[in-house]
Amino acid sequence: MNLNLLPRIAPRAIGLGLLLAASAAGLAFADTAAPAPNKGDTAWMLTSSALVLMMSIPGLALFYAGMARPKNAASLAAQVFAIVAMVGVVWCLYGYSLAFTEGSHALVPFANSDSPWLGFLHGYEWNNLVGGFKSAFLMGMTPDSNVATFSNGVVIPEYAYMVFQMTFAMITPALIVGSFAERMKFSAVLVFILLWVTFVYFPIAHGVWYWAGPDAIGDAAKALADAPDDAAKAAAQANLDAVLNNAGNFNKMGALDFAGGTVVHINAGIAGLVGCLIIGKRIGYPNDIEPPHSVMMSMIGSSLLWVGWFGFNAGSNLEATGTTALAFVNTMVATAAATLGWMFTEWALKGKPSLLGMISGAVAGLVAVTPASGFAGPMGSIVLGLIAGSVCFSFCGYVRPKVGYDDSLDVFGVHCIGGIIGAIGTGILVAPYLGGVGLTDYTIKPGFASPADYVMSTQVLIQAKNVLFTLCWSGFGSAILYKLVDLTIGLRATKQSELEGLDITDHGERAYNQ
Repeated sequence: MNLNLLPRIAPRAIGLGLLLAASAAGLAFADTAAPAPNKGDTAWMLTSSALVLMMSIPGLALFYAGMARPKNAASLAAQVFAIVAMVGVVWCLYGYSLAFTEGSHALVPFANSDSPWLGFLHGYEWNNLVGGFKSAFLMGMTPDSNVATFSNGVVIPEYAYMVFQMTFAMITPALIVGSFAERMKFSAVLVFILLWVTFVYFPIAHGVWYWAGPDAIGDAAKALADAPDDAAKAAAQANLDAVLNNAGNFNKMGALDFAGGTVVHINAGIAGLVGCLIIGKRIGYPNDIEPPHSVMMSMIGSSLLWVGWFGFNAGSNLEATGTTALAFVNTMVATAAATLGWMFTEWALKGKPSLLGMISGAVAGLVAVTPASGFAGPMGSIVLGLIAGSVCFSFCGYVRPKVGYDDSLDVFGVHCIGGIIGAIGTGILVAPYLGGVGLTDYTIKPGFASPADYVMSTQVLIQAKNVLFTLCWSGFGSAILYKLVDLTIGLRATKQSELEGLDITDHGERAYNQ
């Protein structure tokens, strides 16, 4: 889903019989004809989209509802379901365009300021931060329009890509509601989420995942290599620079985020933490808060999340190739390892391994492997999962109670902390000598993906910058949006509503009628 430095993808082989049978004219036509989508790739992308939708509804809805008190179970499911529906419409209206089209190359305000506080903005363009409105209302999109993948000469239908990315935009804000569960008004949830996806999610997605694609880079690099004189080379170099510059800021830097460690999990996790701090603790927290009312419901939800995550991670390769299989395997083994990591850590420190702990560990592993799924090797993914399971347990079991913040369903402890572990770990585990796939450069041999130089310290620093920016953009941006909603319609449910339960007061129904 990202960047100019990507997993290695082997070039396609051409059958000997075809070479012998093809005429010179036929070969010339093959060289110039626009690539057509492969039916298998298209089918995989549509299947992956359905799997990711299943992660939200019913997966996340059941996972959250089971951990809530009975009087709030339906309200949590309703919040997740409504967010999925609302963001799906917003994505078609302008979200896809803001995230995945080229933005303005005009400088942002203060970009040429001499102020020491604004010096980092020097020359900074809007396209680094957010896209434009070229595809608003899905303008120009037809069944025949295609988008690039990560292989030269390979495309998929734009409708398939658009709906796949839609499912990411749906689940990311839905994750946030777990932090302030059982105390935020339904109306406030909808208004906040609408603002959040617009001003936080879409810019982060653009900054990390938007780029011109391998064919645009390869064509520009080939034109440079074929330039006959200095003047032509200068023009070709300027064109190549423009193509490489047509990308989000962290994509240009070479940040690695295969399926959403920063875009999805750190982004949502820090927004959840800010929300629970601003809204405040639940009435009676921590002494009078009942345990999860249905661990079995949460287990079913987490199992659906695990299955759906194969579409989330393996689908992010945008093709059905060996890298897709690698991402699938990594998703499987990292999750299994994180389950064990959380389970044994809890067993050692608290005396008993709980089912709630196991399913929480599984989600932590899924989160951590998300950015690394197409870059790390299976052994590295197992190590990543073990670390994520143990560390996330420590945050949820010890740090949160010690600090005293009421992150109701541990969104920060699992998604933000797990996402940070995964994002930084990706910069390490991509190393070929650690079983990773290495980096790829599309300019060295135009038309092909070539191995690029890898320096661990450099890559980890890039990863850290991406993490820090996401924490700041989402953290401060979310704080502003929470305050805006609070000043206009109010964030928190009334004390009476909270005591009675949001199922009745917000929705006029109960999760259970006995």
